[in-house]
Amino acid sequence: MTSTPSAPQLAPAWQMWPLYAAGFTTAFGAHGIAANLGGGTVTSLMALGGLLALYDGAEVLLKPVFGTLADRVGARPVLLGGLVAFAAASAVYAVADSPGLLWAARLGQGAAASAFSPSASALVARLNPAAKHGRAYGSYGFYKSVGYTLGPLLGGVLVWTGGLRLLFVVLALLGAAVAVWAALAVPVVPPLPKARQTVLGLARRLAHPDFLRPTAALAAATAALSVGVGFLPVSGRAAGLDTVATGAAVSVLAACAAVVQPRAGRALDAGRLTARGGIMAGLLLTAAGLGCATLPGVAGVLSGAALIGAGTGLITPLGFAALAASTPVERLGQTMGAAELGRELGDAGGPLLVAGVATLTTLDHGYATLAALLAIAPAVGLVRRAAGVRASR
Repeated sequence: MTSTPSAPQLAPAWQMWPLYAAGFTTAFGAHGIAANLGGGTVTSLMALGGLLALYDGAEVLLKPVFGTLADRVGARPVLLGGLVAFAAASAVYAVADSPGLLWAARLGQGAAASAFSPSASALVARLNPAAKHGRAYGSYGFYKSVGYTLGPLLGGVLVWTGGLRLLFVVLALLGAAVAVWAALAVPVVPPLPKARQTVLGLARRLAHPDFLRPTAALAAATAALSVGVGFLPVSGRAAGLDTVATGAAVSVLAACAAVVQPRAGRALDAGRLTARGGIMAGLLLTAAGLGCATLPGVAGVLSGAALIGAGTGLITPLGFAALAASTPVERLGQTMGAAELGRELGDAGGPLLVAGVATLTTLDHGYATLAALLAIAPAVGLVRRAAGVRASR
């Protein structure tokens, strides 16, 4: 895989803000609704699980498709189309409150996010030079983390005030506003000419270590993040914490991720940190956080949340910057869509793994199992490095 400069100069801030807003929209929409579906509107656990899976399933299937489409027709029209579709899907349930339309709206939101999320990621790279990718992806990740943090909190306030329909009204207005903003501010970035790609060529490119390593790290980070958000409240309740305190612990996780991402990106651009070294450090931090989650009491929950947040915040911008650096510019959409698929698999796989182990043993064993898996790659790297040092003596 070869690296190609994405743009000759740093994009003006006013061109980047709509992309950050798009990242916020997908995160706020996903977690805002998911955290509040069970608040009375959906009473069946089976229906709740189906609605959650519907959104994620649409993303798993469609993100690579829309990423490839962004390379073919340009990332900007796919971004705008996805935002408009997100607003329209949200309006479906906002206009008419019925169970059937809730399913249709949730499916439409997932499909729309599958379009504008990888397109925004590709545009972040296209509008910034390679030397500024860390900073750009750090900022993009920061605003997504803000969306993840505010989604459950602000979404809960909206549902408490006006029911689930009010939350969908806000999402419809948010999607429409960001679409208009992007149409006015994001420049036209035409698709680049590219050689015809065979299925075998695509398979080889996606099997290359330059793609697999950062994508696997992003999937691992998302797995740990989902486990932290989903299971740390369980550990908190077992330690005697009330709902407000457990919610605060999850907020600590999201806040640490938000704070670390821009700093990690700037350190990468300044040469103070390498993508590979930073990702390995992030995996170790995340594994340490999962290990701390096994400690009893409030200290275990809070230290686990802080370290998981810091570790995932370190991995995320460095992983995306590494993907952008190793991908031909004309294939950025396809790469980002495939990488987002990896993240979605981690999002689903992490909680399933921990839940499966916890069912057979205990939740602490579930944390420890995922921590061990995350620590494998850094441990192997350290062993190889030590062996190389000994061999050179």
